[in-house]
Amino acid sequence: MIQVVCCDDEKEMRKVLIKIIEPELQLQGINYQLSEFASGEELLSSNRLEAVDLLFLDIEMKTLDGIETAKQLRKVNQRAVIVFITAFADFVFQGYEVKALNYLLKPYGEKKIVEVLRKALDELKMTQSKYFVIEQKSGITRVPLKDICYFSSDRRMLTVVTTKDSSSFYGKLSDLELPDSFLRIHNRYIVNLNYVEQLEAAFLYCNQEQLPISRKYRQSLMVNFAKNMLG
Repeated sequence: MIQVVCCDDEKEMRKVLIKIIEPELQLQGINYQLSEFASGEELLSSNRLEAVDLLFLDIEMKTLDGIETAKQLRKVNQRAVIVFITAFADFVFQGYEVKALNYLLKPYGEKKIVEVLRKALDELKMTQSKYFVIEQKSGITRVPLKDICYFSSDRRMLTVVTTKDSSSFYGKLSDLELPDSFLRIHNRYIVNLNYVEQLEAAFLYCNQEQLPISRKYRQSLMVNFAKNMLG
């Protein structure tokens, strides 16, 4: 699910934008949650900043403008795709310092909105493919795939172990969608081959931890480990 946010102090402008965005998201079969905010302060005081995937942000807002709002957002969320909304093209160049993807000029043109939305969604796909997403009641956590050493399973609970820490969540190893560098080595373990340092007959060392290898997965592991070593 992607988190889409529209932040504009003009309610009617938010309505017009959402009226175009939602049908396009539905048409593409994208699972989304859409939130509205009437000011930069309201957005920044929410507890959802880290979860924002796509942000449509008005530049000319009272008190805290869109540029400053984006700067504050970037302190906690570097991967969100930002699309600025403005009535003045002069503001557009300020978007570069906060890595804005694009901009929309008021009054809105439906064709332009759809074009920008599709570009933003393409950008999101590339960004999200670099993360493993954990959905819990407390919120959404994105873990960089490059930092993950392995996954372990204990009944219905999964644990993702990274180079820094670990997180647990409900799920099944068989349901995980992961890149080819992740390989099943046991009914209870999936490892990132990039962190496998040594193979033995019945176990391996992954990030200096010893993990068991099942006979069922050993042959596949040997072949893929060798391929990974050769690059």
